[in-house]
Amino acid sequence: MQQEVGDGGAGWGQQPGQQPPVTPPPQPPIPPAQGWPTPPPAPVPVPFPGQEPTGHIPLPPVAPVAPGTGGATLAVLLIGPAGAGKTTVARHWASTRPVPTAHVSLDDVREWVCSGFADPQAGWNDHSEAQYRLARRTCGFAARNYLANGISCILDDAVFPDRPVVGLGGWKRHVGPHLLPVVLLPGLEIVLERNAERSGNRRLSDEEVARIHGRMAGWYGSGLPIIDNSHLDVEATARALDETLARAITAPAF
Repeated sequence: MQQEVGDGGAGWGQQPGQQPPVTPPPQPPIPPAQGWPTPPPAPVPVPFPGQEPTGHIPLPPVAPVAPGTGGATLAVLLIGPAGAGKTTVARHWASTRPVPTAHVSLDDVREWVCSGFADPQAGWNDHSEAQYRLARRTCGFAARNYLANGISCILDDAVFPDRPVVGLGGWKRHVGPHLLPVVLLPGLEIVLERNAERSGNRRLSDEEVARIHGRMAGWYGSGLPIIDNSHLDVEATARALDETLARAITAPAF
């Protein structure tokens, strides 16, 4: 006859009349020996706000990557004729980057000379050439110091393509071979309008502005990136500059 299994019947493998085995109560943990410190309790993972605990350690959210040049430490030379907006654009670009960036303007450094300043309105001569070279060396020294301390630097100057040794070559000697030159070259009518808004020794004659602008056209075909900001405001031009530099970082062509 088959024996039915009920709540009151004997358990499997248990003989009738035999008492079930007694499980001993859990023993308390052994206290540490005298003189040994008590180990701290294991840390409990704390979930982020709005998340349920799952037993897994959550990772912090990944910070978004900044577009354009991002946090790269750069040395930039913004080239262009008088009235191109070099100084304004360079200052805006330096002020809006997510990392420390300095702006050094060659014209500002030249005007540190108060008595005996070689006014560009008086023409280009040995005196003005000497002060230009001195200002460029000073700018290069400042740029190297900024870069050595992890601070990017953008410089601006009216560098002529028909004087490569004195112009771009001189800048690279003073700042370093990783200098990134970019040309800002709007139309002649634009630079004439902007020059007319200037005052003091920063304002040149229309003839001088036209002559400088004509010489700057030699940058076409040089391989340097050129931005025509004739119809761009300062913010849009700075954005175009940042995009141009981002491409130059990934695929330098100069």
